[in-house]
Amino acid sequence: MKVAVILPAAGLGTRMGRQSPEKEGISRKQFMLLDGRPILLHTIHKFEACASVTEIVVALRREDMEWVAKLLASEPRAKPVRLVEGGDTRQQSVENALASLASDVDLVAVHDAVRPFIDTATIERAIHEAAACGAAIVGIVPVDTVKQVKRNKVHGTIPRERLVLAQTPQVFRFDLLQRAFAKAREDGFTGTDESSLVERLEQVEVSVVPGSDRNIKITKPSDMDLARLFLAEESRHRKAS
Repeated sequence: MKVAVILPAAGLGTRMGRQSPEKEGISRKQFMLLDGRPILLHTIHKFEACASVTEIVVALRREDMEWVAKLLASEPRAKPVRLVEGGDTRQQSVENALASLASDVDLVAVHDAVRPFIDTATIERAIHEAAACGAAIVGIVPVDTVKQVKRNKVHGTIPRERLVLAQTPQVFRFDLLQRAFAKAREDGFTGTDESSLVERLEQVEVSVVPGSDRNIKITKPSDMDLARLFLAEESRHRKAS
């Protein structure tokens, strides 16, 4: 079974609110340093360590591709890592990466480039679930009470047992994801994640694999403090084992 991982990393990271010192002139969160290495490299490493993964494809802005290529070449790689030019949106970036995959790929996993704390066991579970049923996402049940509102007035309370906060990776059969993107393009539909595109096809039920509150998406400056804590814990665990 061939499993390709797509990491959309063409975002501008505007919520970080400052320029990244790691690459002059940009404010891309995926390039910010975490223990001396860009977040993107930490994320790539998690999928390189996953036995089921065949290749990794990173979708980037054109102006970042040469810099990232040199970055990847500066250390040995455990899995093939390719770069493709991304688009102006996440959806366009993932679609560009999809178009670059070989026809014999079985499953495609899409993962946020700025979620470096996904663990390999969860990746494997999502891959195995998608292999069995066609589509699987990682998600967690919210701990807070969720209110439905109109303007600033509460119109109801949504039962938490019926809710899941979607994370990544999201894994799908290659042909299914291709059809989902083609249908979205035909309809002019833009989704907030890949699962929302697949759901529109109404061809498979998307399974949910339990995730973790450690699988954070680094989107704002305060997330970096938590990321440093998690990275230190991972380092201690590796040394202890």
